[in-house]
Amino acid sequence: MATIELTADAFEETVTAPGITLVDFWADWCGPCKSFSPIYDAASAKNPDITFGKVDTEAEQGLSAAAGITSIPTLMAFRDGILVFSQPGALPAPALDQVITAVKGLDMDEVRAMVAAQEAGATPEGHDHP
Repeated sequence: MATIELTADAFEETVTAPGITLVDFWADWCGPCKSFSPIYDAASAKNPDITFGKVDTEAEQGLSAAAGITSIPTLMAFRDGILVFSQPGALPAPALDQVITAVKGLDMDEVRAMVAAQEAGATPEGHDHP
């Protein structure tokens, strides 16, 4: 599957879909982003079962802020709508392959149980105690 450009309109729908979605937050002026781009695109070609998206942080400033992006490139991985990996910095191809392998190997029942336990510690409406 080819890498797709994600906008605020399609972001949530894309990352909450079943399966694995990787998202690369980047900008045209960012040197490390430019060096990571061909690595990311090559991984996309090798893994047609994964959705690879890119968010242009200049064009999608609101989305980038909502996602808490403070450094680019930042790679996020979602599986079945759950954020399971987030790391700033350009990854070399072997490291990206390791991330993909790890995300594919996750026991999602265990991940969902951890998310549920974390949410159980919050007060109603998801607000933490003052």
